[in-house]
Amino acid sequence: MNYNTSLEPIVLKEYGRNVQMLVEYLKTVKDKEKRTEQAHALVDLMRQIAPSVKETTETNQKLWDDLYIMAGLEIELDGPYPKPEEEMINKKPQRMGYSTNHIRYKHYGKNIELLIKEAIKKEDPQEKEEAIIYIGKLMKSFYGSWNKEVIDDAVILENIQTISGGKLDIDLSKVREDNLFEKLYKAKTRKSYEDRERESNSRSGGGRGRNNRKGGGSSRRRRN
Repeated sequence: MNYNTSLEPIVLKEYGRNVQMLVEYLKTVKDKEKRTEQAHALVDLMRQIAPSVKETTETNQKLWDDLYIMAGLEIELDGPYPKPEEEMINKKPQRMGYSTNHIRYKHYGKNIELLIKEAIKKEDPQEKEEAIIYIGKLMKSFYGSWNKEVIDDAVILENIQTISGGKLDIDLSKVREDNLFEKLYKAKTRKSYEDRERESNSRSGGGRGRNNRKGGGSSRRRRN
């Protein structure tokens, strides 16, 4: 009995050992035309083993490249694609650099800083105030998702001033009095709850009205 530990390692594990053995057999076929014909059949088998592979030019070339790779590039075929170069196969990917974007408050994210930059550009005071209020709502929501705690409006406003370099400001007493920085998702939840209550009351009232009408109709039929 042959154990996997005593066999040659599989080059591409996604195709399994049987395909690897067929590739090794293919290398022993001396007639190039027959070898190429059998290579086409083997590529079709590889496509069935990997059903996620779609019928496109790139994926078809990948299957042929994989066949060459499993053969150690030691096979000559009249295939539809040239044999891949050894330098390209063994080429190491380029090292990816770390992100250099500095985010002052990570719990708000980069998009908040971008929104603040756009708000600074606004010239109309009303539009700028509306932008500050919207950004404050977002920041309060994001902070709650990050820390599961309630943050004071004064801290939100201070963070807006810091990120904007003091170019965005709003009266804190007005924010607190009108609850301008209330979380966005809380407002939506409250609204949907009120809508459900109104719908429930409407259905209940409509049901009683229909029953009364039915009852009235029955009494009239009895009188008649």
